[in-house]
Amino acid sequence: MTKTKFVYTCQKCGAQYPKWAGQCSDCGAWNSLVEDVVIKGNPRFSGYAATTVDSVTLLADVNLKNEPRLPTTISELDRVLGGGVVIGSVILVGGDPGIGKSTLLLQALCNLGQNHKVLYVTGEESLQQIAMRARRLELPQDQLCLLAETQVEKIITIAAQEKPDVIVIDSIQTMYTEVIQSAPGGVGQVRESAAQLVRYAKQSGAALFIVGHVTKEGTLAGPRVLEHMVDCVLYFEGDSDSRYRVIRATKNRFGAVNELGVFAMTDRGLREITNPSSIFLSHYNAQVAGSSVMVTWEGSRPLLVEVQALVDESHLANPRRVTIGLDQNRLAMLLAVLHRHGGIPTYNQDVFVNVVGGVRVTETAADLALLLAVLSSMRNRPLEKNLVIFGEVGLAGEIRPVQSGQERLKAAAKHGFTKAIIPKANAPKKPFSDIEVITVDNLIEALQAVR
Repeated sequence: MTKTKFVYTCQKCGAQYPKWAGQCSDCGAWNSLVEDVVIKGNPRFSGYAATTVDSVTLLADVNLKNEPRLPTTISELDRVLGGGVVIGSVILVGGDPGIGKSTLLLQALCNLGQNHKVLYVTGEESLQQIAMRARRLELPQDQLCLLAETQVEKIITIAAQEKPDVIVIDSIQTMYTEVIQSAPGGVGQVRESAAQLVRYAKQSGAALFIVGHVTKEGTLAGPRVLEHMVDCVLYFEGDSDSRYRVIRATKNRFGAVNELGVFAMTDRGLREITNPSSIFLSHYNAQVAGSSVMVTWEGSRPLLVEVQALVDESHLANPRRVTIGLDQNRLAMLLAVLHRHGGIPTYNQDVFVNVVGGVRVTETAADLALLLAVLSSMRNRPLEKNLVIFGEVGLAGEIRPVQSGQERLKAAAKHGFTKAIIPKANAPKKPFSDIEVITVDNLIEALQAVR
C-alpha cells in the first residue's frame, strides 16, 4: 500500500523541505516553496526505460553512426546547434509566449521528415491547430507524425513502437507522470517527466526537442536542474513589436556557446537572415551624435552592432543609468573609469544606452564603443563616418585586447567600414589595404583619436 507524503518544493532550485518556510535556504529565493504530493513506494511504470537492461561498453566498441548530425535545412538553427541535430541529444528551447518556438520546430520537423522519421507531441494545441499552421506555412505534411498526449509513460511507449529519429515535446510544463501525483507544471512533475524523456532519448538514440515556458524574469520555468539534464539550451529572444527573432545557445555540449541565429517572422513562418549585421545597423544618411558601431563576437562569427547613447542633464539627486541590451552595472563602472582616467564627469548627467535591433551584448569588447558613444552624445558631435570600434576597458583605463581581432576587422571591411579603433594588442601583423587601423593603449589615446 502506498503512502502519501506532502513536501514543499522550491520553484527556483527544486529543493524540498518537510514544512513551509518563507525563504529557500538553498538558493535564497523568497516565497518560492509550494506544496507537492509525493507517493512513496514502487508504482508500476510501463515505459521504455523499465524494460531496458543496461550493460557496460568499452569505449573502443562504441559504434559511431555514419550520420552523427541531422541537418534541419534551416542554416541559422543548424549554426546555433553546432552544425545540426546530434543523434541522441536533448535540446531545451525556451522563450516568451508567441515568439515562434512552435513555428520554428514545426518547420524543422517537416524538413527533417523528408529523410527521417519524426514525431511531434503536443500537449498545448490540438492536432487541427497544428495542421492549420502547417498548411498556412505551406510546409510538407506527408511525413510528419503527430501525437496529442500529456502522459509521459504513454508517449515513451508509443515512441518505442514507432522508433522516430527526432521527437518534439511541446511543452514540458503540460506533461505529467504517474510516478508523482501532483499537478502538471509543478517542480516535481517537470523534473521527473524530463528525466524519463531524457532517459529514453539516450537509450534509444532519438534526438529530443523539449519546449519550455519562461518566467517573467526571462528564465526557464521549473527547477534549475532541468537545464543541467539536457545537452543544449536555446533561448528565443525578441520584442513583441519587432519582426526579428534571435535564438541563442546558452549551453551546448556539441557546439559553441552564445552562438546566435537571426530570423524574421513573416506570413510564411520564420525566415533566416543570412546577413544579421544589416538589421543591427541604422541606415540614416545623416550622421547623428551618440552613435557608434562595434564588432561583437557571437559564438563562431563576428556581428556588427550599433550602440546608441543619450546623455542629458539630470535634475535628480541620483542620475539615471538605463541600458537596453547591455549590463547596467558595467555601464556605471565604465562611467567611473571615464571620469577617473579620462577627466570627463557624468555624475550630474542621465545616461541612456541602447543596442539597435534588440540584440543583447554580453562580451566586454563593447566597452570602448560604449564610452565613445557616450562622449559623442555629451559633445553633440557625431563620430566619423564608416568608423568601427571594439576593445575592453580596464579599471586602470587600459584598453585590453579581445578575441578574434583579425576576424572582426575583416568583417568590418567587408561591410564597407574604412576606419577602426582597436586595442594595440589586436594590431594586425599585416596592414589592411581597405581599412585604416588606429591602435590605442589606454583611454586617453582613444579619446584623442576621436577629437
